[in-house]
Amino acid sequence: MFDIKEQLKKLPDLSGVYMMKDKYKNVIYVGKAVSLKNRVRQYFQSSKNHSLKVKSMVKNIAEFEYIITDSEVEALILECNLIKEYKPKYNVLLRDDKTYPYIKITLNEDYPRVLKVRKIKKDGARYFGPYTDISALNDTLDIIHSIYPIRTCSLDIQRVIARKQRPCLSFYINKCVGPCTGNVDKNEYKIMIDEIIMILSGKIENLKNELQEKMNEASECLEFEKAAKYRDKIMSIEKMIENQKIVSTSNTSDQDVIAMAKSNNEACVQVFFVRNGKIVGREHYIIENIMDADKSEILSSFIKQFYSNQNFIPKELIIEEEIDDIEIIKDWLSNNKNKRVNIKIPKKGEKKELIEMVRKNAMEYLEKFTNLKKIRFEKTNGVLEELKGILNLDKKPIRIEAFDISNIQGVDSVGSMVVFTNGKKDIKEYRRFKIKTVIGPNDYASMEEIITRRIKNNNYPDLMLLDGGLGQVRVVDKVLRKNNLNIPLWGMYKDDKHRTKGLISLEKKIELDKYSNVYKFIAAIQEEAHRFAISYHKSLREKRMKESVLDDIPNIGKKRKMNLLFHFKTIDNIKNASIHELEKVESMNKKAAQSVYNYFRKKGM
Repeated sequence: MFDIKEQLKKLPDLSGVYMMKDKYKNVIYVGKAVSLKNRVRQYFQSSKNHSLKVKSMVKNIAEFEYIITDSEVEALILECNLIKEYKPKYNVLLRDDKTYPYIKITLNEDYPRVLKVRKIKKDGARYFGPYTDISALNDTLDIIHSIYPIRTCSLDIQRVIARKQRPCLSFYINKCVGPCTGNVDKNEYKIMIDEIIMILSGKIENLKNELQEKMNEASECLEFEKAAKYRDKIMSIEKMIENQKIVSTSNTSDQDVIAMAKSNNEACVQVFFVRNGKIVGREHYIIENIMDADKSEILSSFIKQFYSNQNFIPKELIIEEEIDDIEIIKDWLSNNKNKRVNIKIPKKGEKKELIEMVRKNAMEYLEKFTNLKKIRFEKTNGVLEELKGILNLDKKPIRIEAFDISNIQGVDSVGSMVVFTNGKKDIKEYRRFKIKTVIGPNDYASMEEIITRRIKNNNYPDLMLLDGGLGQVRVVDKVLRKNNLNIPLWGMYKDDKHRTKGLISLEKKIELDKYSNVYKFIAAIQEEAHRFAISYHKSLREKRMKESVLDDIPNIGKKRKMNLLFHFKTIDNIKNASIHELEKVESMNKKAAQSVYNYFRKKGM
C-alpha cells in the first residue's frame, strides 16, 4: 500500500521529473521540477489556490514516482519523452504525429541532386524546409527540374563512366546534362546548384539581377537563343515565388511565429513558418481537454512537445506572451540545433503585427472547428437523442444493429449485420451470415435464422433495425420473445421507389421527414446494411461461378482456368468470347477453345 504522506517526506531537494498515478497505476500527469521536494508537496497542501484541473487531478492520485536528473534541461527532455509515451489525462497534449518534408541538396556528391526527404541527417548535404504544403514543395521541385537539367538518378557516376554505360532517357530528352557521360564540367554543374541554393535560400532578387545581366549580355551579342533561356528562367523563378507573402524585408533569419486562440475546453495553436522574410507555410493544431489551463501553460507545453518531434529548429521563435521555463526551453532548443535559439515576445512593430495576424488565423480556424464539431454532434450524438425521443426509448441508442438479407431467387442467401456505435459506423463489429437452414427465396425465415444466431452472443444492442416492413418485425419479435429479450425493434420500410420512408414497429408506423437529420441517419444505416449484404452475396456468387462452371468444362485444367480468368476478368467475358479470342489465351489451343465455346452454347448460358 502506497502511503502518500510517508513518501512525501522522502522526496529529495533535487531537480527531476515526477509522475502521478491513479489507483489503476495509470500515469495521469507528468511534470518536472527544480526541487522535487517542494513541487510535489504543493499538490497535497491546501487546495484553496489550486486550479480546477489540479483539484480534479489530486482527487485521483493514488501514488507517485520520480526520477532525479542532473539538470533542468535534462528534466525537460525526460518530461517530453514521458508525456509522449504515457499521454497523461491531465497534461496538455499535442495529438499530432506529422512529419514535414524538406528539400535536400546532396552537396556531399560530385554532381549533387535535389530531393524531397523526411529526415535531416548530418551527411554534408544542405537542407531547406520544413514544407507544410506538400503540393507547394512538389511544384517547387518540378520548376527547379524544369529550369535546371540536373541529375535525378542515384547512380555512382564514376562507376558508370568507367563502365561506359549508356545514359538514360533523361539525357536524350534534355532533362539532364548527363554527368554519367563524363563530358560535364563540375564547375558548370556547380553554377546550376548555386543558383538553386539561391532560390531556396530566398535570395531571389540577387539571382534575378544576375540572370537579367546575363540575358542583356547575350542579347547585345546577338545570342538570342541564349538570351531566351535566361528570360525563361527568370519567368519560372517569378512564378515559383508569386504566392509567398513577404512579411519582412530586413530579417533573413528562419523564424516560427506561434500564437493561439482559446475557447471553453479547446485551443487552436497556429504556427507560421517564415524563411528569409517570407511565409513558406503554416499549420494549425487543435488541443482539446485543456480544462482551465492558461495560455502560458498551453504555449509552453506546445513548444516542448512540438519541437521534440521536429528535425528542424529555426533560429528564432516569436510567441505572443511569456511562458514558463523560457530560459530552460531556449537552452534545450539551442542544444538540439547546435546554435543559439532565441524566443521573443514582441510588444510593438513588425513582429507584433505578425503575431496578431497569426492569432487571427488561429481564432478563425478555432471557430470553424467549433462549428464543425457542432455539425458532427448533431449528426451523431444529437441525432441519437432525437431518435430516442421519436421512438420513445428508455435511453439513448449508443449501439445500433441493423440487419438485411440478400439473394437471387434463393441462391447464395446471405445476411448482414452492420453496427453503429455513438452514431458512427463501427466496422470491426460488422458480421456476415451465410444462410444454412433455409432453402429457396424466403427472406422471413432467413431473417429468423440470422437473428437466432446473432443473439447467442452477448453485448446486445440498444436498438435493433431491420431492412423490411411489418412482416420482418413480427418474425424477429417472435425470436426475441422466445429468448426473453427486450430489445427495441423497428423495421426500416421503403416507398414505391425503393427509398427509405420511415420506421415501423408492432405498435406504430412513423414516416420520417426526409429533410431531417434522423431521416438521413436511418437512410444511411439502411443503405449500409444493404451494401454489406450485397457485397457478401456477390463475392459468394463469383466464387461459386469460378469454382463450378470452368471446372466442368472438358480440356480445361487448373492452369487454363486461371489463364482464362486472368485474361477475360469475368465469366461473362469468357462466355461471350469467340473461338479465335479463346485460342489467343496463354496455354489454350484450338481444341480447348472449342470445348469452352461449345460448353456455354449447350448450357444456354
